[in-house]
Amino acid sequence: MAIAIKDISVKDIRFPTSRNLDGSDAMNAISDYSATYVTLITDREDLKGYGLTFTIGRGNDLCVSAVKSLAELFVIGRTLEEITANFGQFWHELVSGDCQLRWVGPEKGVIHLATAAIINALWDLWARSENKTVWKLLVDMKPEEVVKCIDFTYITDVLTPEEALTLLRRVESGKAQREQEMFEYGFPGYTTAAGWLGYSEEKMRQLARQAVADGWTHLKQKVGADLEQDMRRAAILREELGWDRKLMMDANQIWGVDQAIAAMRKLAQFDPLWIEEPTSPDDILGHAAIKARIGDIGIATGEHAHNRVMFKQFFQAGAMDFCQLDPARLGGLNEVLAVVLMAAKFGVPVCPHGGGVGLCQYSLNIVLFDYIAVSASLENRVLEYVDHLHENFEEPLVIKRGRYYPLQQPGYGVKMKAQTLLDYSWPDGREWLN
Repeated sequence: MAIAIKDISVKDIRFPTSRNLDGSDAMNAISDYSATYVTLITDREDLKGYGLTFTIGRGNDLCVSAVKSLAELFVIGRTLEEITANFGQFWHELVSGDCQLRWVGPEKGVIHLATAAIINALWDLWARSENKTVWKLLVDMKPEEVVKCIDFTYITDVLTPEEALTLLRRVESGKAQREQEMFEYGFPGYTTAAGWLGYSEEKMRQLARQAVADGWTHLKQKVGADLEQDMRRAAILREELGWDRKLMMDANQIWGVDQAIAAMRKLAQFDPLWIEEPTSPDDILGHAAIKARIGDIGIATGEHAHNRVMFKQFFQAGAMDFCQLDPARLGGLNEVLAVVLMAAKFGVPVCPHGGGVGLCQYSLNIVLFDYIAVSASLENRVLEYVDHLHENFEEPLVIKRGRYYPLQQPGYGVKMKAQTLLDYSWPDGREWLN
């Protein structure tokens, strides 16, 4: 029996993270981590779909309005089966089917963030209807079924449907073994918990020491506000981490190209694995220039790359060493699949962005699918972990000794607790009225 989508609920959820400077970096000093939170209501009382997109405060209301506009045109009144039968075509219709809404993108900004919330809620609903996690739903699909979920518009010059099928088929034989490995050993992660720029150096040292004790082998430092401060903080982190563990750095777009090159030549003494977002997230050739002039330090970027076309060009230009796609800035999981497969073709490890509300949950599903069904490799692959706000979701993340273990409850892992929705709704939730 078909599952009809009868209505949609959209909430503006905001957390006052700016009070403690959680999430602070060179570009975003006072962020209030927020989510445009979507619930798809079906004709079955016990079956709903949950999705969200991540923002950092003001503007979240714009995403809420955009979700409502898109849902009224393309989602409400449809059946899940009608949508998923040709999910790639539906995705194309959602982003291109109304020229007036497309104009306020196209395929970028608020309208694309809203697209992600809807699309990810549809994947959650689909997985729940099959009593599977999203990663397991994907892993169990035949290659032809995965490819049918992707819109190849604008990317066939680097990845055709036939090439995507070949990439998926080449690793089919080992999927069961790799899936079991994830349950036994987990997926490697890295922590940003100690590295927020607003934290004092003493707090940073204490958190880094605790991270080492907890088994983390990779830690990320925010840089870019002041180079001398960056160097002091890097020295402290190396004292705590030693030289066997990996230190990554994240400039959050603050530098120009020449500034980035000059800064990283000085910070190179601390042996960073990568520099993340060293300049404008849209400057593909700028990233390539930085990469060519800072030696062996990798370039990590992608959390603000807003669609598959930008990723295509990053790959073509050789401007990216670590693919940090964001599952809420891209237009949901369908577009993520396109980027994951392009990354596999170009041999670029996928290390998604996890620094935001629900992004670790989303990204865990993505890296499990990538490892089990696409790349079959853990080389240079780590998933970001930020240790706050996870208590607001119904299924807690399981982290042991710096490794993620698979989500097991049906869905995408982003269903929020009912009390959270009451307490943090903007502007009349309890936490905002105090």
